[in-house]
Amino acid sequence: MKTRKWKYLFFGLLVLNLLAFLTIFILAVLPADDREIKPGISREDDIEFQVNTNKNDLNRLINRYLAKEGMTGPIHYEVYLKDDVELFGTLPVFGEDMELKLSFEPEALENGDLILRQKSISLGQMNLPVSYVLNFVNNRYKTPEWVSIQPDDELIYISLQNMELDSDARIKAKKFDLKNDDISFLLTVPSKE
Repeated sequence: MKTRKWKYLFFGLLVLNLLAFLTIFILAVLPADDREIKPGISREDDIEFQVNTNKNDLNRLINRYLAKEGMTGPIHYEVYLKDDVELFGTLPVFGEDMELKLSFEPEALENGDLILRQKSISLGQMNLPVSYVLNFVNNRYKTPEWVSIQPDDELIYISLQNMELDSDARIKAKKFDLKNDDISFLLTVPSKE
């Protein structure tokens, strides 16, 4: 009788594990919901200021902004600029916090926006499908309206011109070369109200 009870419990646990694995697999292969990319607004008569910075100062500014605006949401994450843009965070998986690391290659576009192309991704020691993790990040992490996560394209689109700044100022990426620490932006201020 005891032997049967353990067999039923064993097979019950096996079925639960298979269901959990199947659920994760199905979620990984489902298409992701992408946010619509909104083009930036720019006027020719705006006053422009060029701002040059470095990775260290921009790191401090980004993480200060994330903390101030409460963009980390229920799951803590931080962004660091090294030779690539790296996002570090933790995810609760089966009651345990697992470390998440995403690396992106940045590209400044001619319109002043930024694209972060997915380079590598890991959860603990596992490598997961990029679209699954980006979809998870898109659904669980709080991001500003001007940040669009595109899981199917494996990229994040940052519409800097749509970022709300004081005095209706706008910002455009001019150069974003992290390897050479050459980062510059154009700050545009409307010349008329």
